Amino acid sequence: MTAIQMTFSNHTLAVLKLGLPLVGGHLAQFAIGMTDTIMMGWYGVSELAALTLAGSYFFTIFIFGTGFAGALMPLVATYAAREDETSVRRATRMALWLSFVHFMVFLPAMIFSAPVLQLLGQTEEIAEMAQRYLRIAGFGMLPALGVMVLKSYLAGLEHTRVVLWITVAAAGVNGLVNYALIFGNWGMPELGLEGAALASVLSTLAAMILVTAYALVKLPQHELLRNFWRPDWEMFHHVLRQGLPIGLTILAEVGLFTASAIMMGWLGTVPLAAHGIALQIASATFMAQMGLSNAATIRAGNALGRGDAGHMLRGAQAAVLLGAIGVAISVALFLLLPDQLLGIFIDPEDPLREDILQIGRYLLAMAALFQLVDAAQALHLGLLRGLHDTQIPMVMAALSYWGLGVPAAYLCGFVLGLEGVGVWLGLSIGLASAAVLLGVRFWRLGASDLMQRNG
Repeated sequence: MTAIQMTFSNHTLAVLKLGLPLVGGHLAQFAIGMTDTIMMGWYGVSELAALTLAGSYFFTIFIFGTGFAGALMPLVATYAAREDETSVRRATRMALWLSFVHFMVFLPAMIFSAPVLQLLGQTEEIAEMAQRYLRIAGFGMLPALGVMVLKSYLAGLEHTRVVLWITVAAAGVNGLVNYALIFGNWGMPELGLEGAALASVLSTLAAMILVTAYALVKLPQHELLRNFWRPDWEMFHHVLRQGLPIGLTILAEVGLFTASAIMMGWLGTVPLAAHGIALQIASATFMAQMGLSNAATIRAGNALGRGDAGHMLRGAQAAVLLGAIGVAISVALFLLLPDQLLGIFIDPEDPLREDILQIGRYLLAMAALFQLVDAAQALHLGLLRGLHDTQIPMVMAALSYWGLGVPAAYLCGFVLGLEGVGVWLGLSIGLASAAVLLGVRFWRLGASDLMQRNG
């Protein structure tokens, strides 16, 4: 084996070693929302539709705030490569500050969500049910954002295994509390939607306690809480400049899927429920790509700190190869086992089960179509963020998702009459555009140029 082949193999193994715990952590985090969906699907179709809507609304606001955590990961990786522990501490603290500001700004949008949802075309009944969920779940946004920041801090320092186990513990707490409070098991009151919301808040608080304790005990040299309330405006604005474009980029993508949920709501309760289930399944497999994207971000940030463009490019090639393998597995599952995957989420005795399955089969076939482009755009966004390149990718992504994806979803779904399949076809078109633009920026502009601009 040649030196180059060995180097590529070493990079592949390094991405796997770093990425697999992150994949597991994303899957465990995702399991919290999936558990809500499965149990609410067993509880009732109307409640499932309301949860789908409320979850999309919550996630849209929440994910915007995670831009500061997204900025922190490559910053910590870069500072760690330069052995600049003071900057690691400063950046982490200010990312926490910015997360708190985000929570305070958007909490009212959770508490008074029903009028907004009705303006977006949802029925009064479903909007009111969604608001009941959000008035509880909204208060969990603060610890959830804190968890994201501290997990990014730990991942940037390559402490990825603990990120996995803390998230697994939170998912376990959520599942148990869901079972007790949604259905009224173990002597608990039957709270339905409100029970699912309360379970999510409690599990997030448990994760916040665990991740904070680990950071303070295992990494005492960073003294994260010492003089925590003292402002550091220089670093505050630096994290803001890096994090805001990332947040807006993620918001544009999630907004694309939220818009699709709203359009599916126009088609009725059953299509919306089928959309929620199919999207949960597609999102589960996408967690592998998110983990690889995070690993690519960390490796790129580390390479930037050392000024090693060759390391950057070989790591990028390894991440793309692993992403392609993951896509092949996902596509096979969607096309070969649609009923088995969809059936997990629906009560066998539900009279609407067959109607949901029929729509869901078509949606999973469309999900197989966009897996490749979705993975490609996620990996290239991760690589560009690792090089602290966030502003132009933000513009590229926003134009793809909203300038092309949303209009295409409406055109295909309603003007051409393809309904749910057409809405998902529009998603694929927007994601494909982003994949092409971001890929061209990274590979044609080249890591050397980007490192020189942002180093």
